[in-house]
Amino acid sequence: MTETIFDHDRLDVYRLAVEYTAESFRVAQGLSGVHRHARDQWLRAAQSIPLNIAEGNGKRSPNDRARFFDIARGSALECAAIQDVLVASGGLDAEPSLAMKRKLQRIVSMLTRLAMKTENVAESQAEYVSDSDYEHRFAEHEHEEEPEPADGPQRPARSGIDG
Repeated sequence: MTETIFDHDRLDVYRLAVEYTAESFRVAQGLSGVHRHARDQWLRAAQSIPLNIAEGNGKRSPNDRARFFDIARGSALECAAIQDVLVASGGLDAEPSLAMKRKLQRIVSMLTRLAMKTENVAESQAEYVSDSDYEHRFAEHEHEEEPEPADGPQRPARSGIDG
C-alpha cells in the first residue's frame, strides 16, 4: 500500500492490520491436515480486522464507527486465541507466534482507543404526550382479573361502527 486514496488508508491501525493479515496468510500456507479448520478460521478472523476498520471508519455515526472498531478488536483477539491453539497443537512455532501476537496487541490497543473516542449518543429525556391518567389506572389494575360472571365470559358490546 503506497498511495492513500481512502480515509482508512491513512490510519496506522489499518496499515498494521493489513500487514498482520498478509503475515498470517504467509504462515498459514504451511498449515494443513488437522490444522486446516484453525487455519481457515484464523484467515477469516485476520481479514475481518482491516475490513471492519475500513467499514467503521466510513460510518458517519460515532456509535456505528465504534461498533465496527469493536468488531475488528474482537477479531484481533480471536486471532491471538487461534494462534495459541495452533501453538499448543504443534501447528505453529511459539517464537513467530509471539512476534505476531505483539502486533495484535498493538492493533487491539489502537482499536480500543479509537472505539472509546466515540461520543455517547442517547435519547434525551423527552416528555411524551399521553393520557397518563388512563395509563396509570391501567397499569395499577392490569394484574387484577375481573371475575367472570356465573354464566361465562361476556362478549363486548358492538358499537355499530365496524358493521
